[in-house]
Amino acid sequence: MILLRLKYATARELSEAACALVGALTIPVIVQERLDVALAAGAAGVQLGAASLPVTAVRRHVPAGFLVGASVASDGELLLTQGADFVAIGPVFGDGDGVLGLDRFAALRAAARCPVLAVGGVAPPHMTSLRAAGASGVAVLRGLMGAADPSVAALAYTEAWPA
Repeated sequence: MILLRLKYATARELSEAACALVGALTIPVIVQERLDVALAAGAAGVQLGAASLPVTAVRRHVPAGFLVGASVASDGELLLTQGADFVAIGPVFGDGDGVLGLDRFAALRAAARCPVLAVGGVAPPHMTSLRAAGASGVAVLRGLMGAADPSVAALAYTEAWPA
């Protein structure tokens, strides 16, 4: 799946981008934070942040099969994800405040009741340990978009993920 996250875009700009992606891609498009845009664009789902609408409230207003994901970084936030199709937990790696680390990620993963994606500072050398900690997948931005050749970087992530 691809997550559309344009943090500073207007609703119109985000909607235009979402519609373009939905029309051009054969993989699911998920819109970050904006349920209204996701529904209007015909996206496959929405990714909710910790300060977004609760998953249970969103579920009441979306069609069957619409994916609802949630981003979390703590036990308290994880409690609010009941009914989510997937949860993104992180940041797992990196520098600075709020980095969870692999052990904390594993503990949150164990408490989750749905598939979990690892986010934040994820690099190809982390794939085996994340998979062992229970990650169903990873979400990567900087590792791809910051690479000299994103297609080569994507291949490195794919090849590093244990089968």
